[in-house]
Amino acid sequence: MERCAARRAPEEERRVRANAREYNEKFQYASNCIKTSKYNIVTFLPVNLFEQFQEVANTYFLFLLILQLIPQISSLSWFTTIVPLVLVLTITAVKDATDDYFRHKSDNQVNNRQSQVLIGGVLRQEQWMNVRVGDIIKLENNQFVAADLLLLSSSEPHGLCYIETSELDGETNMKVRQAIPVTSELGDTGKLAGFDGEVICEPPNNKLDKFGGTLYWKENKYPLSNQNMLLRGCVLRNTEWCFGLVVFAGPDTKLMQNSGRTKFKRTSIDRLMNTLVLWIFGFLVCMGVILAIGNAIWEHEVGVCFQIYLPWDEGVHSAFFSGFLSFWSYIIILNTVVPISLYVSVEVIRLGHSYFINWDKKMYCAKRRTPAEARTTTLNEELGQVEYIFSDKTGTLTQNIMVFSKCSVNGHSYGDVQDVLGPKAELGERPEPVDFSFNPLADPRFQFWDPSLLEAVKLGDPHVHEFFRLLSLCHTVMSEERSQGELFYKAQSPDEGALVAAARNFGFVFRSRTPKTITVQELGRAVTYQLLAILDFNNIRKRMSVIVRSPEGKIRLYCKGADTILLERLHPLNQDLSNITTDHLNEYAGEGLRTLVLAYKDLEESYYEDWAERLRRAGSAPEAREDRLARLYDELLGATAIEDKLQQGVPETIAILTLANIKIWVLTGDKQETAVNIGYSCKMLTDDMTEVFVVTGHTVLEVREELRKAREKMMDASHSTANGFSYQEKLSSSKLTSVLEAIAGEYALVINGHSLAHALEADMEVEFLETACACKAVICCRVTPLQKAQVVELVKKYKKAVTLAIGDGANDVSMIKTAHIGVGISGQEGIQAVLASDYSFSQFKFLQRLLLVHGRWSYLRMCKFLCYFFYKNFAFTMVHFWFGFFCGFSAQTVYDQYFITLYNIVYTSLPVLAMGVFDQDVPEQRSMEYPKLYEPGQLNLLFNKREFFICIAQGIYTSVLMFFIPYGVFADATRDDGAQLADYQSFAVTVATSLVIVVSVQIGLDTGFWTAINHFFIWGSLAAYFAILFAMHSDGLFQMFPNQFRFVGNAQNTLAQPTVWLTIALTTVVCIMPVVAFRFLKLDLKPELSDTVRYTQLVRKKQKTQHRCMRRVGRAGSRRSGYAFSHQEGFGELIMSGKNMRLSSLALAGFAARPSAGWIETLRKKKGSDAGSPDKALKV
Repeated sequence: MERCAARRAPEEERRVRANAREYNEKFQYASNCIKTSKYNIVTFLPVNLFEQFQEVANTYFLFLLILQLIPQISSLSWFTTIVPLVLVLTITAVKDATDDYFRHKSDNQVNNRQSQVLIGGVLRQEQWMNVRVGDIIKLENNQFVAADLLLLSSSEPHGLCYIETSELDGETNMKVRQAIPVTSELGDTGKLAGFDGEVICEPPNNKLDKFGGTLYWKENKYPLSNQNMLLRGCVLRNTEWCFGLVVFAGPDTKLMQNSGRTKFKRTSIDRLMNTLVLWIFGFLVCMGVILAIGNAIWEHEVGVCFQIYLPWDEGVHSAFFSGFLSFWSYIIILNTVVPISLYVSVEVIRLGHSYFINWDKKMYCAKRRTPAEARTTTLNEELGQVEYIFSDKTGTLTQNIMVFSKCSVNGHSYGDVQDVLGPKAELGERPEPVDFSFNPLADPRFQFWDPSLLEAVKLGDPHVHEFFRLLSLCHTVMSEERSQGELFYKAQSPDEGALVAAARNFGFVFRSRTPKTITVQELGRAVTYQLLAILDFNNIRKRMSVIVRSPEGKIRLYCKGADTILLERLHPLNQDLSNITTDHLNEYAGEGLRTLVLAYKDLEESYYEDWAERLRRAGSAPEAREDRLARLYDELLGATAIEDKLQQGVPETIAILTLANIKIWVLTGDKQETAVNIGYSCKMLTDDMTEVFVVTGHTVLEVREELRKAREKMMDASHSTANGFSYQEKLSSSKLTSVLEAIAGEYALVINGHSLAHALEADMEVEFLETACACKAVICCRVTPLQKAQVVELVKKYKKAVTLAIGDGANDVSMIKTAHIGVGISGQEGIQAVLASDYSFSQFKFLQRLLLVHGRWSYLRMCKFLCYFFYKNFAFTMVHFWFGFFCGFSAQTVYDQYFITLYNIVYTSLPVLAMGVFDQDVPEQRSMEYPKLYEPGQLNLLFNKREFFICIAQGIYTSVLMFFIPYGVFADATRDDGAQLADYQSFAVTVATSLVIVVSVQIGLDTGFWTAINHFFIWGSLAAYFAILFAMHSDGLFQMFPNQFRFVGNAQNTLAQPTVWLTIALTTVVCIMPVVAFRFLKLDLKPELSDTVRYTQLVRKKQKTQHRCMRRVGRAGSRRSGYAFSHQEGFGELIMSGKNMRLSSLALAGFAARPSAGWIETLRKKKGSDAGSPDKALKV
C-alpha cells in the first residue's frame, strides 16, 4: 500500500486535468488513502514507550531499577521493581494497541470500499485508496461520495443531483447540487473519456460551505462554486447515477481537513501526580542527603573505632565514600513513598468505575438496545470536574423529527386539544387523534388532535383550502411513489417535510413534480399546476416563494417565511388579521414551536411577463427579483407551528446541569432560527432573560463592534448595585473566571459561523471569550466542524477548565477529540462520533447521570484513595528515616524484607482498593437531587497540593509515634521472665503490627459507605497479616528454608507479652485520636454540603419513625403537624443554591445556622483570583 499522506509543500492553487494521471502525478497530490491510527508495527514500541515514560513515575521507577542492579548499594532485590514496572507498561501497551487496532480496522474498512473509476474509457472497480486526483468516478444512488468531486453530469434533468450531508454538518435533510451546463450533457462513458478539461481552484482547506475555481475547456472558462461540488462523506440520494471529477482526495478532502488529530488525553489528577512525584523525589533526595551526611560523620567519628569487627565493605576507603554509597542505599529503601503499586491500583480503580458505567441499567436505552459504554478507562474522575459542556444540536438535543403541531388560518387557531366542555384539555387528558381514514393517501404516522381543522376542510372553507394548497405547492420536496398510493417524501429540510405531510393528510396531496409542473391531488381530484418560478429560501430573504399557473390560467405567487419579513410586507387592509395572527405566533413561540407565516399575491399576466423578461436580462439577486415582483402581499393566509421534538428529558437535564454550575454551549451547523428555537425549547433561552445578543457581522470590524456593544450593555446594567455589591467592587477582586458573578441579569449570546470565524482570530478571541463567558447561554450557529474544535480549544486555553463535548455525527468528531472528555451519542448519523469518543450512550439525558453520579463518585473515590495511599506509605517509609539515627545510618531496615514486600501488595492493598471502587458520600438519588454537591470537583477541593501536604503531615506524624513510642517503651521493658525485651526482631514485629492496625483503623474512618467487601478486605487483611507473620516465624518454614527464616518463634514470643499489646494499643490511640477529634469538630463547626445532606436524611428518617409511632397511638387530629416537615418550602432549592439550609425549626435548630456551602462560593472566588495571573487575566 502506498503511503497515505506524504509531507508536501503547501499549495497556492490546485491544477487538475481530467483523465490525465501522469500530468496530475507531477504535483504529488495526496492519494485517497486515509489514516486515523497512531501507530504501525514498526513505530508502536518506541512511540508507545515514549508516551508511557512521559509519566514521571515510570521514569522514576526505571531509575530505581538501574540503582538496584548495582550490588554495592542495593539493599533490596531488583526483582521487586522490574516485575511490577513491566506489568504496568505491558497492560497499558496492550490497551493502547487494542484501541489502535480498531482505528486501523476502521481505516481499512473505509479505504477498501469499492468505487467505479473511468480508466481508458472503461469503468473499473477500484478501492477508494487507489482513486487519484483527476480521475472520473461514477456514483450510484445511496452510495457514499469517495472524494471531493466536481459534479460533471447526472441522471436527473439539468445535471441536478441530491445529497445528504449529515456526515459533514449534522443535517439529515437533502441538498441539491448541479453540474455546470457545459458538462451536464456528458452522460455516457464515451464522451467522458474524451473530456480533458482542466480545473484551477483553491488549495485544500476546511471551509465546507465555500469553493472557488474555474474550469478551462475548449478555450472557454467556466466559474465553479460550492453548488457544483460533492464532498467526501456525503451520500447520493434520489439520483440514479452521477459522474464526478476528483479534485481533492484523502487527507486533502474537506471532511478530513476538519477532523482533529487523535490526542493523548490525561486527567488533571494525572498531571498533578506528575508534579507531586517530582516533589516527593526531591524530598527523597533531601532525606538521602541528610542520612548520607549522618553516615559519613558517624563512620568518621564512631565507626572508625570498630573497624576490627565492623570493617567497611570492599572498595570503601573513606567515610565520605561510605556516605556516598549510603545515600543511594537509602534512596532505594525510602522509594516506597511512591510505590509502583499506586499506579497499578489507580488503573484497577478506573477499570472498576468504567464497568459501573457499562453496567448501569438506568443509562440503558431499551428502545435502541444500547447500553452506556466507557470506551476509555483513564478519564473517569475527570467526569466529576466538568465546567463546560459543548453540545451539538441535531440528533443530540433533538430527535430531528418535525411534527406539525398547530396552525392559525384566517385568524382562527387550530391544534389546541379541547375537552368535552370546551376549554383546553389538561395534560394526560388527550382524546383520540383525528381520523384521516377518508383519505386513502394519508400518512398513517401523522397525528393531529384538533378535529375542527378537518371539519373546516370538509365544509369547504376557502381560506383553509388555500392554506393547505400553499403548503402542497410552496416547497422543494421530491416525491417517490414506490407502489400504488404509497408515497415517500424526500425533503431538503425536516420542516418542509412536516408541512407537506400535513397538507397530504388534510386532503391536499403532493403527488409529483417535473421541472415545469407540480401535480397535487386536492380532495381526490388531480390538479396539475404550471411551475413558473421558484425563489428559494436563504438566510437574508428568510422566505421561500413559488409562482404557479393554475389550470384556469390564474397566476399566483405563494410565499412562506419568517414573520418578521412577511408581516411587514402585508397590504394595510390585512392589519386586523395580522394582529390576531401575531398573537397566535407569540403563543406558539412561547411553547418553543418553530413558526412560519403564509401569504399569497395574485399576479396579472402582463405584470408577470414584464418581471420575467427583466429577470432574464438582469440575472439579478433573488431578493431584488421578488421585491419588484411583490412589494405587498394581497392576502395573509395564516401561520404554521412545527415542533422539533426534543429528546426526552433534555430541558430537565440542562436545568440540573446548570444548577451544578456547568455552562452549556450549543455548537451547531444548523441555521440561526432553528438553533434559537431549540434554545427556547430546551429552556437554555427564556423570555425572562435580560437580553439575547445576536452577532451576525460579516467583517472583523462589524463583529468587534457587536461584541463591544454587548459587553457595554451588560456592564451598564451592572453599574447599579447588585446583591448589595457594586459592579466595580466585584470586578476589582475577580478575573474572567468570575465575570459571570459580576454581571447583573441573565444574558445569552447567539453567533453565526461567518462571524465566529472573525471572532476566533488571535486579536479578537479574548474579546469573544469574555463576552461569551458573561452570558448564561451561548449558541453558535452555522459552524464548521473545525470551528467547533476551535471554540473548545479557546475555552481550554484561557479558562483552564475541564471541558466535555457531546455529539452524534461525523461533524462532531474534531470537537469530541479536542475536549478533555468526548461523549458520542449513538444516534441517527452513524457511529463516527461514538468511535472517536471516550464515553457513549444513546440519549442526552444520560449525561446528567454520567456526571452527577458516576463522575462525582469517581472523583471522590480517586481523591480519597490518593490521600489515604500517600498517608499510609509515608507512615510506613518514614520509620526507616527515624531508625537511621539509631543504627549508625547504615541503611538497615526496621522491618524484615518480607514485610516490606508484602505491605503494599497484601496487607494494605485490598482495603484501599475497596474504598476506591465502592465508596460513596451520599446515595445516587441525593447526587441528582442536590447538584451543588458537584461543585467541589470543579474547584478541585478534594485532592490538591494542600490536601497532599496534609496527608504527608499526617503520615509523618504517625511515623514519629510509630517509631518513638515502641522505642521508648522497649528501652527499659522486660519480659515476664525478666529478660530484656529490646531485641531487633521484637521491635520490628511491634512496629509492623502497630502500623498495620493503625492504617486499618484509619481506612475504617475514611470509608463512608460500608459493603460486605469492605468488611472482608479490611478485617481479612488484618487476619492475613497475623497468619503470614506467625507462618514466617514457624518451625516448618525454618526447616525448609533455614537461611531465609532464621528467627523461629519470635512473633509468638513477642506478641505473648502484655507490654507489647499495651504499646500497640497506646500507639494506635495516640495516632488515631487527633484525627477523630478534628473530624468531629469539623463536622460540628464547618460541615461540608455532603455532611449536611446526610444529616437531613437522618432527620427525615427519624421524623418518619416518629410519624409512624404517632399513628400507632392513634393521635387523631395531628395529621397537619405530622406532615409539617414536608410542608417546608424551598428545601431543595436552597441546598442547590449553595446557601445554608433550614429544614424546620425543630429538626435543624442550631445546625442550619452554621456555614454549610457558603465556603464553596468563597473558594470559587479565591480560585478565580488565583487562576487569573497578570499574563492570563482577561478584564471586561
